[in-house]
Amino acid sequence: MAQKKNNTILTELLLQCVTQPDPMLSMLEWLCTQLMEAEVDQQSGAEKSQRTDGRSGYRSGYRPRRLDTRMGTMYLMVPKVRHGGYIPFFVTERKRSEATLIHVVQEAFVHGDSTRKMEKPAQSLGIENLYGS
Repeated sequence: MAQKKNNTILTELLLQCVTQPDPMLSMLEWLCTQLMEAEVDQQSGAEKSQRTDGRSGYRSGYRPRRLDTRMGTMYLMVPKVRHGGYIPFFVTERKRSEATLIHVVQEAFVHGDSTRKMEKPAQSLGIENLYGS
């Protein structure tokens, strides 16, 4: 009986995502949110609002963060942790490629190349804006 309930919840979730302007980006956003919640639960030793003796940290709200992906730009509410901080693992995995992209743009600027010409290729990679956050 529990399996049927889980399937129903998944079906409802898929129907919600399909009604969004970009269903795949909506599903990715949901997945990232679930991954962040699970990671913070593991890091703190307890689920949100759960009281346990083994708790090693506490949540402190959320902060909005933009994440540029190949599927497009999404805005996530990243959980804040009181001590030690928290950065989602899928953001740290992409830092090297972001640093490389920033380095390429800086080099182009130093050599006098137009950084505006790089805006179009960046958009094809799913990056909304090279100049702002």
